[in-house]
Amino acid sequence: MELTRPKAVLFDWDNTLVNTWPVIHDALHRTFAEMGLEPWTMEMVKKRVARSMRDSFPDIFGENWQAAGEKYQQHFRDIHLERLEALPAAEATLMYLKEQPVYVAVVSNKKGVNLRKESGHIGWNHYFTKVIGADDTPRDKPFPEPVHAALLDSDIVAGGDVWFIGDSAVDMEVAHATGCVPIWFGELPEEQLAYPFARQVRNHAELVELFKSVYFKGEC
Repeated sequence: MELTRPKAVLFDWDNTLVNTWPVIHDALHRTFAEMGLEPWTMEMVKKRVARSMRDSFPDIFGENWQAAGEKYQQHFRDIHLERLEALPAAEATLMYLKEQPVYVAVVSNKKGVNLRKESGHIGWNHYFTKVIGADDTPRDKPFPEPVHAALLDSDIVAGGDVWFIGDSAVDMEVAHATGCVPIWFGELPEEQLAYPFARQVRNHAELVELFKSVYFKGEC
């Protein structure tokens, strides 16, 4: 698949722009213990956490999922801002895109209220036109509504002019569901992906080089 200059770039948030695995693992560990379940290891968390809480917690906690969700949210909010950290060179990527004629937004399965607190806390709101999280639309990723919400009020339609960059199978699925160009961020999972990606970048240095290749060298 040939890549051309995108009119819009949509980023996942957790572990695409910021490192939140330790926070997610810690909050889940406490929640599992309080709910009387065996906590997941970090490896299990990385493999299993991708969908929004309202989509994933019923499968994990059954009829008690809402109580578990309240516990998780409290534990998460207690620590997420103080432990929030950008991935290496992530802001350099955002600074580069700020200089280009491209629309940039975030589409995450983190609760929207938490997501926007993090974006503001880290000082990145000025890089994004919109920041869309879980519960901001009737359905969350991998359903298409969050992507359409992120592009609302722009003159850009979801499709081949939009890159979706993320680190999970859910991100690739929503890219395919909306016709966007799927860009895989990070190392590849052991299992085969049901929805293939157009390109893989392992870090932000590689991502910036990919952007430069389409902005200054034509198609790649």
